[in-house]
Amino acid sequence: MRVTSTAIPDVLEFEPDVLGDERGYFFESFRRDLIEEHIGRVDFVQDNESKSSRGVLRGLHFQRPPHTQSKLVRVVRGRVLDVAVDIRRGSPWYGRYVACELDGERKNELWVPKGFAHGFVVLSDEAVFSYKCDSYYQPSSEGGLLWNDPALGIDWRLEETDIRVSGKDGGLPGFSGIEDFPYSEYNAESVYRR
Repeated sequence: MRVTSTAIPDVLEFEPDVLGDERGYFFESFRRDLIEEHIGRVDFVQDNESKSSRGVLRGLHFQRPPHTQSKLVRVVRGRVLDVAVDIRRGSPWYGRYVACELDGERKNELWVPKGFAHGFVVLSDEAVFSYKCDSYYQPSSEGGLLWNDPALGIDWRLEETDIRVSGKDGGLPGFSGIEDFPYSEYNAESVYRR
């Protein structure tokens, strides 16, 4: 499995070796030893899956302390543009984002650490999206950012008229005033390598 740093070093892309022949394919979708080598200690407790059609955008979501979440995300079928926004106040990358195309054929995955808002938009006709979380979903800790906030300037690779969001996601606030994630507490060394 290849592990690649992104423009924000705490966000990593994992791409497995897919072995295939006329019978089908095989690959390792998760290896604890690789996570520990490249990230540190992560204990996943919940797996989630969603199915969406082209243009559906889910996000940008995060959970506030004490229920912060890290995610290892991938596409089972189809293609999405996956986005992680650094919301760690004081981070050198604060307010910047990483965009990574996740593809069900490539089987690549993106590591989204605590202190990042996360979302994706479906680029194919439909996509099945799957992810591991290291904390349980807690509705009382939900937070989010408006997907098209000009302060973030995210290029979702689709025309805005082709993007569909839920009423809830369409009403999220813009990027300002998030104080929940000080970089001193939410950098990789502090969270995963203790």
